[in-house]
Amino acid sequence: MNPLSKPQRGSASPWAVAITCALALATAMGIGRFAFTPLLPLMLADGVVDLPGASYLASANYLGYLVGALLCTFQPVIWSRFDGLPPVLSTTWLRAGLVATCVLTLGMALHVPVLWPWLRFAAGVASAVVFVFTSGWCLARLAERNASQLGGLMFTGPGAGIAISGVLASGMVALHWTAAVGWLIFGGLACVLTAITWRTFGMQLAAAAPAKPQQAGGGAFVPAVVVSRWHICWLAIAYGLDGLGYIITATFLPVIARQVMPGSVWLDLFWPLFGLAVVAGALLSTRISLHVSANGDLRYTLAASYLMQAVGVIIAVWLPTPLGFALGSLLLGLPFTAITFFAMQEVRRLKPDHVASYTGLLTAVFGLGQIAGPPLAAWLLSRSATVGQGFNLALEIAASSLVLGALMFVGLARVYPKAVAAQ
Repeated sequence: MNPLSKPQRGSASPWAVAITCALALATAMGIGRFAFTPLLPLMLADGVVDLPGASYLASANYLGYLVGALLCTFQPVIWSRFDGLPPVLSTTWLRAGLVATCVLTLGMALHVPVLWPWLRFAAGVASAVVFVFTSGWCLARLAERNASQLGGLMFTGPGAGIAISGVLASGMVALHWTAAVGWLIFGGLACVLTAITWRTFGMQLAAAAPAKPQQAGGGAFVPAVVVSRWHICWLAIAYGLDGLGYIITATFLPVIARQVMPGSVWLDLFWPLFGLAVVAGALLSTRISLHVSANGDLRYTLAASYLMQAVGVIIAVWLPTPLGFALGSLLLGLPFTAITFFAMQEVRRLKPDHVASYTGLLTAVFGLGQIAGPPLAAWLLSRSATVGQGFNLALEIAASSLVLGALMFVGLARVYPKAVAAQ
């Protein structure tokens, strides 16, 4: 029986699983985490926040993301072994995270600035929980149906959410709406997406088949891998550098563009373009992962992805024009979720019996990098002659961290060579 065309009775089809999880990530990541970026110019124009305050609101969200990832990593009741986790428990946490995202996004429409850091913090916790549970749940359910090739479809969700929120925010700017109206609209959109996913996450899906420790993420079989603690430690650090490398651009892209090109008609299109690039990269990532898992080493692919993002970050400094910002948005967005997908496949290769806990560990270290980015930018802005100079220096540091991460992945591939697939 072809699992792609005929699902088991009483359960969702592989396509329904992948699309539902994409919508969940669009809600938690595209809206819960990143709606703040396109709405930030509106908040600045309304005078309800300044750049230093915006930096700390962003960091509050990323701190929450770290806490959520740590919760997923160290909560033994949840993470004793994901593939053995009852589907009803995993989806209960997932649904709770989605509902929290809706409530917290709507709450940002209230003009109570003292609550905003707490709302952004809680939204970060919710987005991490939804991300980790959705990723593990989706990949496990697809693997049961021999449909792992659809895994990349799930990661189009954040990009789609970013693109939609960017287009909506662009319209709000043109209509001179307030940021509060924007938060209400995004909160309503989150509610609609959550309602669409609710039924699939409530289905009693078939129990997972016993995991095969030798199975790589892309479906190829490799000998068991002996993994040292240092191997995992350096992998997590290298992954965390991407958090610092991308987050300054991902938080301040519309603001940076306004500083460099005030009055340009292109200002509000760079963020939706970034989202569309994320979608395209997610669709390409599965095909690349399947090929590289069978014929190469994903750590070299991760290194190349980091270098692509580094160019995307620094190009705004090298070429501060509409073309430069457009190219930067594309180069930053294409590997955005692909990096996460590749890293997860590497975790599945190294620790197939503890995928969720180590995914949570990498997500936590990634969160540390994200937390550092906005305060770093705020500190540099306060000590620079102009806002543009401050952002340029912050972007140069961010790009350097991505280059360092790329070098670390190359070093890991050299020090810990990948086992040759059995013939």
